[in-house]
Amino acid sequence: MPTPRSSSEILARLALADGTVFRGRGFGAAGKGVTARAEVVFNTAVCGYQESLTDPSYTGQILVQTFPLIGNTGVNPEDVESGKVQVSGFVVRELARLHSNYRANEDLSTYLARHNVIGIEGIDTRSLTKRLRTTGSIQGVLTDAPLAGTGARTDQQLVEMAKANPSMAGQNLVPLVGCATRSSWNEDLGDWSPAAMDAPRRFKVLALDCGAKRNILRNLTDRGCEVTLVPHDISADEIKQQYREKRIDGLFISNGPGDPAAVEKTIATLRGVVTDPAVSIPTFGICLGHQLLALAVGATTYKLKFGHRGINQPILNTTNGKVEITSQNHGFAVDRDSLEKAGAEATHTHLNDQTLAGFRMKSKPIFSVQYHPEASPGPHDASYLFDQFVESMAKDQR
Repeated sequence: MPTPRSSSEILARLALADGTVFRGRGFGAAGKGVTARAEVVFNTAVCGYQESLTDPSYTGQILVQTFPLIGNTGVNPEDVESGKVQVSGFVVRELARLHSNYRANEDLSTYLARHNVIGIEGIDTRSLTKRLRTTGSIQGVLTDAPLAGTGARTDQQLVEMAKANPSMAGQNLVPLVGCATRSSWNEDLGDWSPAAMDAPRRFKVLALDCGAKRNILRNLTDRGCEVTLVPHDISADEIKQQYREKRIDGLFISNGPGDPAAVEKTIATLRGVVTDPAVSIPTFGICLGHQLLALAVGATTYKLKFGHRGINQPILNTTNGKVEITSQNHGFAVDRDSLEKAGAEATHTHLNDQTLAGFRMKSKPIFSVQYHPEASPGPHDASYLFDQFVESMAKDQR
């Protein structure tokens, strides 16, 4: 147990399903009786914690930051990827008590408390990360429950709770984060891209919202796209009708959380679109969208041992031999052999473990990548993919 800084500090515990229990200091919503039960995963990025906290792809997960000091730049209303904190819990080695950034309007702990998300600091995150890399992502419980008195829980009780958590495999979490109704995306871009506000809207993009990050939508609008968000379970017939009537020029499938194979309605929708020989809609998928497109054409997916979460993941573009340093956040991958048997062509490979990182269809303008070309946080090596999508819409002949 870390040495308390004051008598008012709150004990927090992170219990794993393998029986390991970490004790530390609670922050954020600690003291409110909050208990988070979710899969424990780690992110190796040294910056961008606010973007990660608000990324819908982290729904159903307790996030561990491997960088030792978190919170030193505070939080601000601009560096968010959705309307709320999406993680179930947050784990850091040391929480900065003072923040320094001219854009910050709040400290990290207060921000998490406002969103009712519990955090824990003062634990050995290096040891925890090594455990996750060895055993794989594991179910856990993060709580401020006391050791004695009202609401008390023993370490063993917490471990048993973690064991009882449902596996991420088989979970369809998209309905929790995607939109429920159709809407035009029209964010005030402010300092992100002033020129984009006056840019002509040359192409109309229909975006299946499985938990889209805002910076993806910014990248599309910055390139002259008029983006319409629709629920992930829109029908294939509706999409094809809009395309035939020239109400849309392209189809985009967003990132999102959970097991891709469980998002059955979206897979069925995409199958009805991409396998129809009568239509050839320019289509682009990112992360979960990549997995859903692969499943729609007949490939299979599987759960990775501990996933890829960070901003320095190396990718080989096999079409030109170039290496891209990329931002990634996913726990599932597409099986390469099944994809190629389905008639698709692999275009990108993860250089750390040789997993599939991108593909395209040979006969239609359909392509996708497993990683995040919009970054936020991360490098911009892969931003050309948005240009590629726009070019495919420009070349489309109907």
